[in-house]
Amino acid sequence: MSLPLDAARPADDDIAADLRMPAAGLAAWVGGLGGLLAPVPAVLGAVALTLVALRLVGSARLRRSVVAWFLVALAVGSCAWLRDLAVREGPAAELAPTRAAVEVRMTVTSDPRPVQGQFATSITMRADVTRLTSRGTSYEVHTPVLVIAEESWSEVELGTTMVVSGRLGPADGHDVAAVLVPWGGPTVVEPPSMMWHGAGAVRRSIRTSVAAGPSPARDLVPALVDGDDQGLPEQVKEEFRVSGLTHLLAVSGTNLTLVVGFLLVVGRWCGVRGRWQYLLGAVGIIGFVLLARTEPSVVRAAAMGTVALIGMGTNGTGRGVRAMGVAVVGLLLLDPWLATTVGFALSVLATSGILLLSPAWSRALAHWMPLWMAQALAVPTAAQLACTPVVAAISGQVSLVAVLANLAAGPLVAPATVCGLLGGLAGLVWGSAGRTCGWVACQCARAIIAIADRAAGTSLPAVEWGTGWLPLALLTVLCLALALVLGPLLTRRTPGIACVTVMVVVVLVPLPSPGWPPDGWVMAVCSVGQGDGIALNAGPGRAVLVDAGPESADLDHCLDRLGVEELSLVVLTHFHADHVDGLAEVMSGRRVGEVLVSALPEPAARAVAVQAETAGRTRVPAYGEVVQVGAVRLQVIGPVPGTVVADDPNNSSLVVLAEVHGVSILLTGDVEPDGQSRLAAAHPGLRVDVLKIPHHGSRFQDMEFLLGLHPAVAIASVGADNDYGHPAASTMGPLRDSGTKVFRTDRDGDVLVVDDGDQLRVRARG
Repeated sequence: MSLPLDAARPADDDIAADLRMPAAGLAAWVGGLGGLLAPVPAVLGAVALTLVALRLVGSARLRRSVVAWFLVALAVGSCAWLRDLAVREGPAAELAPTRAAVEVRMTVTSDPRPVQGQFATSITMRADVTRLTSRGTSYEVHTPVLVIAEESWSEVELGTTMVVSGRLGPADGHDVAAVLVPWGGPTVVEPPSMMWHGAGAVRRSIRTSVAAGPSPARDLVPALVDGDDQGLPEQVKEEFRVSGLTHLLAVSGTNLTLVVGFLLVVGRWCGVRGRWQYLLGAVGIIGFVLLARTEPSVVRAAAMGTVALIGMGTNGTGRGVRAMGVAVVGLLLLDPWLATTVGFALSVLATSGILLLSPAWSRALAHWMPLWMAQALAVPTAAQLACTPVVAAISGQVSLVAVLANLAAGPLVAPATVCGLLGGLAGLVWGSAGRTCGWVACQCARAIIAIADRAAGTSLPAVEWGTGWLPLALLTVLCLALALVLGPLLTRRTPGIACVTVMVVVVLVPLPSPGWPPDGWVMAVCSVGQGDGIALNAGPGRAVLVDAGPESADLDHCLDRLGVEELSLVVLTHFHADHVDGLAEVMSGRRVGEVLVSALPEPAARAVAVQAETAGRTRVPAYGEVVQVGAVRLQVIGPVPGTVVADDPNNSSLVVLAEVHGVSILLTGDVEPDGQSRLAAAHPGLRVDVLKIPHHGSRFQDMEFLLGLHPAVAIASVGADNDYGHPAASTMGPLRDSGTKVFRTDRDGDVLVVDDGDQLRVRARG
C-alpha cells in the first residue's frame, strides 16, 4: 500500500474532528460489548459515569461531543442487546434444547464447507430461517442457524432459498440460535439471484484458471483473491501463521485495496475522471463483497480496505481517521457481534497503524532511501506493531519475522491477486487467456509460499510471551514507546540502518530460549492441533516419539524447541491421520530408529504411506514386550490379546506403559471403553503418575478405569474449536474432581512433565 508523503499532515483545524470520529467509534465498540456481555449494574454504572463527565466538562463543544458519544454507544448497545435477545430467546433457541423436529424455510448465507470427521465428511453452512414449523405451530422469524448436513449438500449454492425438514440442536456460538441437522436433501424454492450466480461463476473460473499450476500454489491464488482457502494444506497454513502472513489466507482490507485500486487505475487509463471514479470505486467494492461473500469478516475487510483507500488520497490521515470512526460505527450497527471478535480488533488496529504511523515513518526513511522502499518497510511495520499486543494475547507469541516476511512477500501479493482475478474474469470468455493469467498468479503464489516456508524455518521466528495482564501491559507500553521513538530515530541513516540490522540479526542468528525446556523434563505433549504428538526424554538430544500428529509443522517445531535431534524409537499407536500424517515432517533432518506400529493396518492408505516414509522399518511389537531406549523403558500392555478387530482402529491402538527416571506414564492412543475395560481386567491395580487421556478426552471413556489409575497429572491432546466436542466435560470433570491436575493442549500449549527430584511439576507454554 502506497501513501503520499503529505498524507500525515492534516490541517490543524481538522485535528479535533479527526479525534471526535475515532472517539465515536470507540464509544460504539464499548456500547456493543456492553449490550452483549455486560450485566445490568455495569451498564447503569457507565450511564452514571457519563452523567458525571457531563457535569465536569466545562467546554460546551466538548460537552456536545460527550453527548454524541453517549448516544452512539447507547444506539449500538441497544441494537446489540435486542439482536442478541432475538437469537437467544426466539422459537429456534427455545426448541433447540428439546431436539425438536422442524420444517423450515431458509436462505443459505455462506458457502458450504466440508468438515472431515472421523468416519465421514459433513457439510456445514450458515442460513437465515424465515419460517419455522414445529409441533403444529408455525412462526415467522428472522433467525440465523448453523446447518450440518450430509456430503450430498456440497453443491448447494449461496443465496438458495429452500424448505428443509430436520432436527434442531443447541448451538455453542452466540451468533446462531440453533444447529439444524437436515433429513435428506433440500427442496429448492428459489435459486440464487443472478448476482450470486455471477459471483459463483467467477470463483469457479479462478480455480479453473490455476488448475494446471503447481500445488499448493494453485490453492493459494483463490485465497489471495477471494479468501477461498479450501484445499490449502495445513502445513502451509501453519507456516503462514508462524511467519505473520495469515492475513493473506483470509479476506482482508489488503485484498480490497488491491482489487479496487487496480480497477481505478484501469478506469483512469480509460478516461474515467472526477466523480465517476467514486462511482467506479463503489461498483468495485460491491463486486468484491459479492465475490468474497457477504459474511461479517468480508464486510469488515471491505470497510477497512475502503478506509485505507481514503487514507491514500489528499489529507489522507485526516480523512482516513474520520472514515475509520464512521466505519467502526457502521459495522457495529450492522453486526454488533463484531465487537467481540479478535479479527475485528486486528483489522481496526492494523488500519489505524497504517494511517497514523506509516506516513511519518515513510517520511523519516525517505531522507536516506527511495520513497517506494521507505513505504514498503513502514506500512507492514506499522500494522504489525499496532497488532502485536492483541496477537500476543491470543497466541502467547511475539513474531520476529512478520515484518520481514511481509516486506518480502508484499511485491508478489499484488500481481498474484490481480492476475488471479484477471484469470477468473478472462476465463469466462476465453479459456486460454484465463489460464495464462492463472499461470502468472501461480508463479507469484509459489514464491510467497517459499517466503513463508523460509520465514517459519528461521532459528527464532517468534518468542514466547505471557498472556496474563502484566506481560500484556508491559508489551503494550513497549509498543507505544516504539511508536513514539521510531519516527525520529529512523530519520537519520545510521540509527535507521542499525534498527534494520538488529531486526535481521535477531531473526537469523540462533538465540537461546530461556528456561525451555526446563531441566528434568521427562515427557512433552506437544500442541499439534487435533491429534497426538508426545516426546519422552531418552537423553541429551534424544527422544522416544509416540504418535506424529496431523500434517503440520507444529510437532517439528516442538521437537526443535526441545532440542531433539534423534528419534531413537517411534511408536505409532494406530494409523488415523491425526496420529501419523506428520511423520514425514518430523523425520526430515533427524536420525530415526525403529518404528513400532499397530497390528491393524487401517486405514490401508495411511499404513502404506507409513511403510514408504520409514522405508519398511516398521514392526508390530508383541503384547508384553519391553523396550529400553536410553532413559526410557517401555512396555506394550495393549491391545490385550483378542482386542484387535477389523474396522476398529481405535481399540486396536498400541497402549504403552512408559517409565522415565522413575516417573510412570500411560500412553493410551485412542483406545475406547471396550479396550479400556479389557486393560483394567488384564492389569488390575495399575497405578500411574501421568495419564495421556484416551482419544483426546472424548466422552466415550471407562471412567472407573481412568479414575482407578490415580494419576497425579492427566493431559488431553486436543485441537482448539474442534468439531468433535473434545475434550468432554464428562471426562475432564471427574478427573479434576478426584484431585488430578488436568491439562489440555488447546489452552495450555505444549505441556511438559518435569521431575525435579522431589515432586512432579508441569510447565506449559500456552
